Amino acid sequence: MDPSVAIALGLLLCMSCLFLILSWRKGFGRGKLPPGPVPLPIVGNMLQVDLKNIPQSLCKLEKQYGPVFTLQFGFERVVVLYGYKAVKEALIDHGDKFADRPPMPLFKMVTNGIGIVASNGETWKQIRRFSLMTLRNFGMGKRSIEERVQEVAKTLIEELKKKKGLPCDPTFILGCAPCNVICSIIFQKCFEYKDQKFLYLMKLLNENVKIVSSPWMKVYNSFPSLVRYLPGSHHKAFKNIQSILEFILEEVKEHQRTLDPSNPRDFIDCFLMKMEQEKQQPQSEFTIEHLVRTVSDLFSAGTETTSTTLRYGLLLLLKYPEIEGKLHEEIDRVIGRDRGPCMEDRNKMPYTNAVIHEIQRYIDLVPNNLPHAVSEDVQFRQYLIPKVRSVSQYNTTFYILFY
Repeated sequence: MDPSVAIALGLLLCMSCLFLILSWRKGFGRGKLPPGPVPLPIVGNMLQVDLKNIPQSLCKLEKQYGPVFTLQFGFERVVVLYGYKAVKEALIDHGDKFADRPPMPLFKMVTNGIGIVASNGETWKQIRRFSLMTLRNFGMGKRSIEERVQEVAKTLIEELKKKKGLPCDPTFILGCAPCNVICSIIFQKCFEYKDQKFLYLMKLLNENVKIVSSPWMKVYNSFPSLVRYLPGSHHKAFKNIQSILEFILEEVKEHQRTLDPSNPRDFIDCFLMKMEQEKQQPQSEFTIEHLVRTVSDLFSAGTETTSTTLRYGLLLLLKYPEIEGKLHEEIDRVIGRDRGPCMEDRNKMPYTNAVIHEIQRYIDLVPNNLPHAVSEDVQFRQYLIPKVRSVSQYNTTFYILFY
C-alpha cells in the first residue's frame, strides 16, 4: 500500500475513533438521552434521514424508537418529540423550561440572537410582551383591522382579474397581500404591486424562504465552520438578509425624522417611543438593532405562512371542485356579490370556516416547528435533556412534528 494512502487511512480511523469517544462522552456524561439510530462518524444520522422529506423520516423513526428519540446531524444533536402527547407534555406542562432557542448557526445568521424568533430569557419576554401589546393596539385580532384587510383583499382580487381567467402562477401576488397587511401596521402604508422597493422586498423574502428551507441549510447547520468557506446558497441568504435589514433601517430612519410622540402612527413609532423612555437604562432591550430585527421577524413569520396557506388552499379547491361549489353557495347566500366579507359573517358560515381550518390542518405548514432548547437540565419522562452550555458543545435541541 502506498505510504500516503496508509497515512490518510490512519488519520481517518483516528478521527472516527475520536468522534465516537466524544459522542459517547457527550451523550452519557450527564444522564441518559433518548434512544435513536447509531450515528456514523462525522455525518451522524444525515444519511439515514431524507432531508427533502424530514416529516416522513421522523414518522418511520417514531415507530421504531417511540415518541421521544435522538438524532445527530454532524456535530448537532437533536431530541425529537413526536406526536400530540409528547409535544403537549413539553410545551404545556414544562413550557418555561422548553421555551429557549438553540444556538444554531442558521438562527445566528438570520437574527443574530435578537428580536422575537431566536432570542431567549428576559430579552425574549420583553420584546414579545411589547410586540403583542402594540400589535393588538393596532388591531391585530380585532375588528379594527378589518378595513385594512378588506382593502388589501380588494386589491388582490383586482390583480387576479387582470389575468382574465388565463392560467397563471399567483405565488407573487398572494405573497404581496399579507405582506401589505403587515406593512400597514409596521410602516403605516401599503405598497403598490408595481412599486420597485416593494418588488425588491418581496424578491428577497421569497428567495430566502426557498434557501432556508432547503436541505443545504441543514448541512450548513451541521458543519458551519466548514461550509462557511464553501460556495453555496447560504452566501446568497446572508446577502439577502443584510438587504432586508437595510430596507427596514431606511424606514426606521424616516420614522425617526418624522416622529410625533403625541400621535404614534405604527409599530415603529411605538418602538421608538419605548426606546426614548428607556434611554437611561444601559441594559435596555429596546435598541435600533432590536427594532430592525423584530420587524424582520414579523415579516418573515407573517408573510410566507399566510401566502403559502392561500396558495395551497387554491390548489386544494381546484382538486376538489365539489367543495369549491359548496363554498360558493354559502358565500353567495351569506355575503352576496355586492360587498366584501367581514368578521360578523364568520359565525354564519360554518362550512367555509371548517374548510379553512381543514386546509390549515391538511397542508401541515411547518411540520417540524422551529427548534427549541431547554433553559436548564430537564428530566423528561425517563430521559435527561441537558441544557446547551456553550456553542462548542453539541447542540441539544428538539424538533416538534405535528402529525
